[in-house]
Amino acid sequence: MCPQYTSSPNQHAYNALVWEIVKQIPVGKVATYGQIASLIPPPEGMDPRGFLAFGARWVGGAMAACPAGVPWQRVINSQGKISLRTQEAYQEQRGQLEAEGIEFDKTGRINLSRYRWEGPSEEWRKAHGLVPPPSGSVQTKMNI
Repeated sequence: MCPQYTSSPNQHAYNALVWEIVKQIPVGKVATYGQIASLIPPPEGMDPRGFLAFGARWVGGAMAACPAGVPWQRVINSQGKISLRTQEAYQEQRGQLEAEGIEFDKTGRINLSRYRWEGPSEEWRKAHGLVPPPSGSVQTKMNI
């Protein structure tokens, strides 16, 4: 694909943008790593489809390094599950999401049809140089 892109060319700016996006996710909603990546334009010279493969990983890296004040618990994987790091971190994230009213099924999944965030407003998105989110049918097909 694009092997030269193991991380964002400007990781600091990319991470800061991810955190600003995540701050927009309201209480009681979640977004996936891929969903957040899909809002960010690919770096110059990178194929947009290739970026989707790398972008979700880059969002994961940004979330692993996020500062206080970023609602990190609201970012989950494309299966509607918490990405396991440690059992303690899993329990903390799940507890915070449940406290926000988010329910898990018996397999530990969140119903994305019910709890997925629609994305930032068009005005906010444009002001921050983001691209339009994929339509719901594309998100479902892409499983982001």
